[in-house]
Amino acid sequence: MLHVTLDQENKIALVEPDSPLSKNDFDEATRIIDPFIQKHGNLKGLIIHTESFPGWDSFRALVTHLKFINEHHKKVSKIAFVTDSVLGNLAQHIGSHFISAEVKHFSCNAMKEAKEWIASDAPIIC
Repeated sequence: MLHVTLDQENKIALVEPDSPLSKNDFDEATRIIDPFIQKHGNLKGLIIHTESFPGWDSFRALVTHLKFINEHHKKVSKIAFVTDSVLGNLAQHIGSHFISAEVKHFSCNAMKEAKEWIASDAPIIC
């Protein structure tokens, strides 16, 4: 399941997967995030918080995830991967070549630092 929380004041979406991701997870994320984007124009940040990436429950879920990324990456300024998974580093170094948002990896216990980075106007420092 994918838990989605919107911090409307700071324009940040927090997503926290706790089991393999399903197509319905991304449908629900879209239902929560899209009305906010339609009203406010964008998100300042997206935080993906998980100790380790749980994967997908089906190929259909993977395709829906890729579609979600394609439809939203230009509407998010910064993406913080708050995880101890090696995918966090991979996302930071490769993701920036495929999406328009700035991407940065933080350790799983660095939620405060991730929120501060999104709130700041500081560029990425690798």
